[in-house]
Amino acid sequence: MHRYDTSFKAMGTVCELRLFADTAAQARSAAAAVIADIERLEAKYSRYRDTSKLSAINAVAAQGGSVTVDAETAHLLDYAATCHAESDGLFDITSGILRRAWDFKAGILPAQQQLDALLQLTGWHKLQWQRPHLRFRLAGMELDLGGVVKEYAADRAATLCLQHGIQHALINLGGDIRVTGPQADGSPWRIGISNPAAPEQALGSIELTSGALASSGDYQRCLTLDGVRYSHILNPFTGWPTQGLAAVSVTAELCVVAGSASTIAMLKGSAGPEWLAALALPCLWIDTAGTAGGALLQEAVQLNSR
Repeated sequence: MHRYDTSFKAMGTVCELRLFADTAAQARSAAAAVIADIERLEAKYSRYRDTSKLSAINAVAAQGGSVTVDAETAHLLDYAATCHAESDGLFDITSGILRRAWDFKAGILPAQQQLDALLQLTGWHKLQWQRPHLRFRLAGMELDLGGVVKEYAADRAATLCLQHGIQHALINLGGDIRVTGPQADGSPWRIGISNPAAPEQALGSIELTSGALASSGDYQRCLTLDGVRYSHILNPFTGWPTQGLAAVSVTAELCVVAGSASTIAMLKGSAGPEWLAALALPCLWIDTAGTAGGALLQEAVQLNSR
């Protein structure tokens, strides 16, 4: 059995597949299926493509209309509704509209008046969702599934690998990671955790033999003014970036769970670690003062010192 590596670009990031297979043909077949499915999901749910299913839904939302969605989209909306409830409204797929007020490249803060106007169009509770029917009660709203689809794609990729007989695989979609088992020799996959103060450096690493790892942090996109860091992760109640945590990494059986949990923890700020602990989700968190903690911290430090 040999390892076959494939890299490609999708969903705005660099992606990587590491597959152990008996033959190159088996690896190529599995990789082709995974890449095709990821491209399908990007074409279906990208907010940047006018031809996507999501853009069609948002065209209805702009008019305050109703739409009937397919089973896969309904599944994602059900999950988004669950995340909204579990996060006390902080995880909200209608809040992507707030990005219109924020230009992190320009390095300036938005006017409160602009945020207030957009907040009027934010709120899952302003929708009526009764599978498979979705109604927008307020014209001008929009949905953004960016916080769910990439992680969902990683989970689907793992399933496709298994269907192609690949029992040992690592799927890395821009830092959202899912494995189907250990490496072929039984050893774990060793995965680095970025230091938010210096993203090009690893704070430590953890070992993964099953499940998923996902991270969320302000190092991905932020601006600093007068010594204050403003994250791209926005609170749907205020329109302003979350404060308190700089980065969170979470492990779970499913990547979509790890991803949404890390995002919710970031949105909860200083209350995020306690929330993750209550769910018994292994995590590593770093606050904006540079203090680190979480069940994965000791493991990461120990591995890094080897």
